[in-house]
Amino acid sequence: MSSHISNNRPDPDQVLVDIADYVLNYKVESDLALETAHYCFLDTIGCGFEALTYPACTKLLGPIVPGTIVPNGAKVPGTAYQLDPIQAAFNIGAMVRWLDFNDTWLAAEWGHPSDNLGGILAVADWISRNNIANGKAPLNMSDVIAAMVKAHEIQGVLALENSFNKVGLDHVILVKVASTAVVGMLLGLTREELINALSLAFVDGQSLRTYRHAPNTGSRKSWAAGDATSRAVRLALIAQKGEMGYPSVLTAPTWGFYDVSFKGQAFKFQRSYGSYVMENVLFKISFPAEFHSQTAVEAAMTLHARLQEMGKSAEDIKSIKIRTHEAAIRIIDKKGPLHNPADRDHAIQYMVAVPLIFGRLTAADYEDNVAQDARIDTLRDKITCVEDPQFTLDYHDPEKRSIANALTVELNDGTVLEEVVVEYPIGHKRRREEGIPKLIEKYKINVARIFADKQQKEILDRTLTYKSFVSTPVNEIVDLMV
Repeated sequence: MSSHISNNRPDPDQVLVDIADYVLNYKVESDLALETAHYCFLDTIGCGFEALTYPACTKLLGPIVPGTIVPNGAKVPGTAYQLDPIQAAFNIGAMVRWLDFNDTWLAAEWGHPSDNLGGILAVADWISRNNIANGKAPLNMSDVIAAMVKAHEIQGVLALENSFNKVGLDHVILVKVASTAVVGMLLGLTREELINALSLAFVDGQSLRTYRHAPNTGSRKSWAAGDATSRAVRLALIAQKGEMGYPSVLTAPTWGFYDVSFKGQAFKFQRSYGSYVMENVLFKISFPAEFHSQTAVEAAMTLHARLQEMGKSAEDIKSIKIRTHEAAIRIIDKKGPLHNPADRDHAIQYMVAVPLIFGRLTAADYEDNVAQDARIDTLRDKITCVEDPQFTLDYHDPEKRSIANALTVELNDGTVLEEVVVEYPIGHKRRREEGIPKLIEKYKINVARIFADKQQKEILDRTLTYKSFVSTPVNEIVDLMV
């Protein structure tokens, strides 16, 4: 007796439909979300400028075939490259993510929603230059800002209740899905084409988290998001040409994403799509460090100053206890040798030891010339992490979303310093008033890394004021930055 499998093509999975309808129909009207997106653009592109000072990043940039210049192609800020939108998306995406200094979203899944800017800016610039060449109006930066809000929302809402890391998948799957949606919107895909494109994003084999964890931590984690956002551009362009989709890509028994990659579980949703994620996004302002460590680093800086006041140094420390949340222990509580910068910026012990010794933590502090200082490994060995269940609860509480760490230092003479507790990093929504001036200063420093004084001034004059910025054509803003 045989059992026949139905070959009736099903309706598209509701998850695909909801994302497509959101990007096509939702109008972003939240002033807070739009203004935050403006700051997010400045911070994200600034992170890319800093990354351009690192040869490990710049060696990956440029066209696939050296010397290729694409007429009316997308330009890569901070460089002389003008590329097809797929390769430009990779370039921009790799730049902004390279130093782990762009914004962050923490929930059941983690990630950096501004990674999507790679695809958004490349496609918006490419469209604008081709529109002008054909006598049409370019897109304005308001289109980029609105797309950023929507990409943040898709990535962030999917992350709220669905842990991809627990099934071994990297969070850049969410970059690919979110970028596919908003890039498809910018390209003018129909509803059916957009649903097809989204299905293609889930059909893809997804990145493993291997490169983020011991013993394999490596530099792919710095370009994985660039790869994901560029793949999204490719999929959207294929769908625009009429390539078919796979409507039950998530729910198909045996062969669908849920059964193959998500242990048979369907996605869960805490809220519908709006502008919540951009309004609550976390900025990395003070330290280029994995976000679960941000408050620990801030506490370590406070303790460094306290030790100096006492006439003491890190060499006087006997032990350090870090009271933290579960996610930090799972991701960055790391003992043993650290093999490269990517390894070090995912080790909370390293990120606490450096500021305790030097009173700073910069991107350069992950490089070999600093890491070889024997004092760092000596201090790392004295650091232990313990979970505080309340910190874990507050981390998941949608009204708090804290990222708390508390440091207790015991000195060799038996003195125990008062515990330093930091619940919310300076980039948290609860510290926006304190954080935004520092974010602007960070942006100015990063612009100054690449551009001469006259060009710096022009860039700052045209980008810092929200109203004039959003009304400027995309290609004009990009041209300022090359």
